Amino acid sequence: MVVAASTPRLSLQSELIASDTTTIRSLDWDRSRFDIEFGLRNGTTYNSFLVRGERTALIDTSHLKFEHSWPALLQEQIDPKDIDVLIVSHTEPDHSGLVGHLLELNPDLEIVGSKVAIQFLENQVHRPFQSRAIKSGDELDLGTNPESGIQHRFEFLSAPNLHWPDTIFSFDHGTGILYTCDAFGMHYCSEDVFDVDPGALAPDFRFYYDCLMGPNARSVLQAMKRMDALPAINTIAVGHGPLLRHHLSLWMSDYRDWSSDRSKGEAYAAVCYVSQYGFCDRLSQAIARGIGKAEAQVQLVDLRATDPQELSALVGEASAVVVPTWPANADPDLQASVGTLLAALKPKQWVACYDAYGGNDEPIDAVASQLRSMGQKEAFEPLRVRQVPDGNDYQRCEEAGTDLGQLLTRAKTIAAMKSLDGDLDKALGRLSGGLYVVTARQDERASAMVASWVSQASFDPPGITVAVAKDRAIEALMQVGDRFVLNILREDNYQDLMRHFLKRFPPGADRFAGVATLDGVASGGPVLGDALAFLGCRVIQRMEGPDHWIIYAEVEQGNVSDTEASTAVHHRKVGNHY
Repeated sequence: MVVAASTPRLSLQSELIASDTTTIRSLDWDRSRFDIEFGLRNGTTYNSFLVRGERTALIDTSHLKFEHSWPALLQEQIDPKDIDVLIVSHTEPDHSGLVGHLLELNPDLEIVGSKVAIQFLENQVHRPFQSRAIKSGDELDLGTNPESGIQHRFEFLSAPNLHWPDTIFSFDHGTGILYTCDAFGMHYCSEDVFDVDPGALAPDFRFYYDCLMGPNARSVLQAMKRMDALPAINTIAVGHGPLLRHHLSLWMSDYRDWSSDRSKGEAYAAVCYVSQYGFCDRLSQAIARGIGKAEAQVQLVDLRATDPQELSALVGEASAVVVPTWPANADPDLQASVGTLLAALKPKQWVACYDAYGGNDEPIDAVASQLRSMGQKEAFEPLRVRQVPDGNDYQRCEEAGTDLGQLLTRAKTIAAMKSLDGDLDKALGRLSGGLYVVTARQDERASAMVASWVSQASFDPPGITVAVAKDRAIEALMQVGDRFVLNILREDNYQDLMRHFLKRFPPGADRFAGVATLDGVASGGPVLGDALAFLGCRVIQRMEGPDHWIIYAEVEQGNVSDTEASTAVHHRKVGNHY
């Protein structure tokens, strides 16, 4: 059954997915931004679930934008007063936005969630409610459904940092369904309830993992160890996107492999944050994502929810530590955590700080000064946020994270450059290519890079491939569906442009300052005034290599400024670095 909601491009869907189990999916077809300001190509969904045993449980609610349509559809399924328990997987507003509305319909509802989730909810709904805090191994027995004869017994698994500190998984022993909220999800809006087309879903599944789960790869592996102890799982009921059933082993294998790869080696950066304080969550995720792009290991650490012993270990064992500005009037528990953090720092670590923009922060200069006084090496300049963070701020944080990641992997990079066979290295270096500058702009975010690994890849439609190193800032602006411009440099006038775009820019710097550009000529980004020609391109597909993304793009527009001039050519001598 599909019910149209009142707001255009918002719809609702309900369907039986197992015995006594119904999903209510809120379809947000046009949502284009999420969390750390990464773009969505295919909208998203917010999934909730109704499970009927002898008693009835609802798992999660929906986004506030469905405040009129979602309760109405729920009431078609059941009288809200007959819901005994609300299981809150975690309290991010896209899943808990209608908890207050549900309590208005059923004040006697018992809310079950992690201890941290219950604390967060108390600050969100501003009304008393019955609650029960649970942890790994705790159970909730709904009893046996009188019609199906199935006993719905839930077992809970703590899954902190996937991707909030309050996350729990819920496993129904009666149906074999594991409810994971954000973990294993994807931002993909479709009326297909299940994963019927893995080829279409795979790019969004991977992109979602890279943005939200990758920075917590160690936590992913810990959660999967807990999952391994469960009986057979036949469905993962996620909070975003289609439910995973038909290709479950594929998705689980991907998560395990990706997380194992990210967790290899001992050197990692601990990016600390204060959950539900200012913009700390999102800014920390942007920094962590940048570190991961440089193939460095990263661990997000919540100063509110991490116990002192674990906090001390995660900070003390890290090669680099990034800390936020904390509230000037922090509560005693948070003050104790900050004290534990500072005491755990080691002299040889890289350290840095960023502004949480919480409204009443400890001044960032005071935090930076305190860190410098302890003798640590500064990884990057303090990241100041002077207004409500926008795309530029998130890009600046991501680029600072990438710089830090490159510091951590510098020795490995140098070793790799020396590891190739000399003759092979010299032969590989004889591959030549043109010289280009790739530019891209999305709203207030813009970036550019020099490229030489470019090739025509198709005639009809006209298409090209571009190899983009994973740690390039512009990579985030070249996802499937994004547009960019390939500026082709001319043989007799390329040196100044190449020198400009090859230099190392500080995080957030304007790449185009001092460069003549033609704006509005191509939809993907600036056209360089001194370029020989340009191609306006749209990304169709991305193939992952060991250290580069191979971007296939259709060419939508183009022009040549001088038909008599030749393209600049790049000749290398070695093949293991640029």
